[in-house]
Amino acid sequence: MKYIQYIVIACQLICFSSCAKNEQVEKPAPVFKSSIPVNNAIDVIVTTDIEVVFDEVVTLATNHGITINNAAANVKASFTKLIFTAELVGNTTYSIHIPKGAVINTFDVHLADEIQLSFTTKEVYVPDGTDMEFVANMGVGWNLGNTLDTKNKDKTQWGNPEATKALIDAVKAKGFKTLRVPVTWQYNMGNEPDYAIEQSFLERVEEVVNYGLSNDMHVIVNIHHDEEWLIPTYAEVARTKDQLGKVWTQIANQLKTYDSKLIFETLNETRLKGSAEEWQGGTAEGRDCINQFNQVAVDAIRTSGGNNAERYIMVSTYAASTAQIALDELELPTSENLIVAVHTYFPYKFALAKTDFNTEWGTAQEKLEMDAEFDKLLNTFINKGIPVVMGEWGNLNHNNLSERVEHAAYYAKGCLSRGICPIWWDNGATDMFGLINRNNNQWVYPEIADVIVDANQK
Repeated sequence: MKYIQYIVIACQLICFSSCAKNEQVEKPAPVFKSSIPVNNAIDVIVTTDIEVVFDEVVTLATNHGITINNAAANVKASFTKLIFTAELVGNTTYSIHIPKGAVINTFDVHLADEIQLSFTTKEVYVPDGTDMEFVANMGVGWNLGNTLDTKNKDKTQWGNPEATKALIDAVKAKGFKTLRVPVTWQYNMGNEPDYAIEQSFLERVEEVVNYGLSNDMHVIVNIHHDEEWLIPTYAEVARTKDQLGKVWTQIANQLKTYDSKLIFETLNETRLKGSAEEWQGGTAEGRDCINQFNQVAVDAIRTSGGNNAERYIMVSTYAASTAQIALDELELPTSENLIVAVHTYFPYKFALAKTDFNTEWGTAQEKLEMDAEFDKLLNTFINKGIPVVMGEWGNLNHNNLSERVEHAAYYAKGCLSRGICPIWWDNGATDMFGLINRNNNQWVYPEIADVIVDANQK
């Protein structure tokens, strides 16, 4: 009986083995699912990332032969995606060809059918003329925030050490080409009628300016947290203009011999503090007063002589706002060599909110919204030959480094692709906007600094 059982079992095993072979299903090839940009997309922003997505994990064949516009593509496989590295230019059609066999799935099965994709980029304004070239040469910038702009005679009162040349050397070595030096003057200034600025403070500002100029950087000096005397109302406009003209005359005289790498910025975020429209583009009265302030400051700078006669001067909108009404009602002073200065921490809940904030950013819709924010500046100023500097921007630290990096990269590229110089707001606090430890000059968040600088690489 045992012998017969053995025969039956053996027959069953042979049968199972034979049946398994007969029923074995051929492993499927990788299947294309989607792409960014989608096939045949138009008006694609030049900062768009190119990705091709499959239905499973894939790797690249050794000689994959993938091309963009008939040239070998710089591409890598990442999980289910092919990620392309390509510097897109405006108003151009791109064709991506992925041949049969170019990708392989985990079953070692090759792509069965070739993939052909195409898209067309949006027409991008190419900066032209001396003014645009000047701003383009400013590259990307960094703010020495919460230092000389401290609202106290003690410039370390907000927790930062005194600025040193070693700090600015580190900023330049990282690749930043522009240094913005915010300055609050009122705590080192006398009373009316002269509003005399302490000579020692003027010299200290000049010393910090030279930290940047000696590194061949563009350097911006402004009037920053002086809201107590810069009041944009008709009741205060005459007194404010008198004081503003006298203050800028002193600053301009102190720095008149420096070349065009030194830039003056008439105001910062001058606004009517505490009003309902403080950050919403202001009132008609407030916007009119800002226009008057800008003209007075420019006149004081120009009449001081020396290199100030032709120096580039940045003039801001009400509160440096990008609200459309603030942009539309900015009246440029009567002068040459002017640059519009604005700030935008966009979007607010990701970039600036301290409560009720978002820690994630980067959906297609969010990128479109940021593009629209920049395009307001393109349409209002740049397309009319008026250069723009983004004097402040950044994103708060909410322990979300990868999202901050993605946001910073897209923001910097978005500015630069439109001819706007982006200047990161660094307040020295690494739990907020600070990227570098000012006590030892070591980068705490080099990843953010690097993507900003890399955005400017040609």
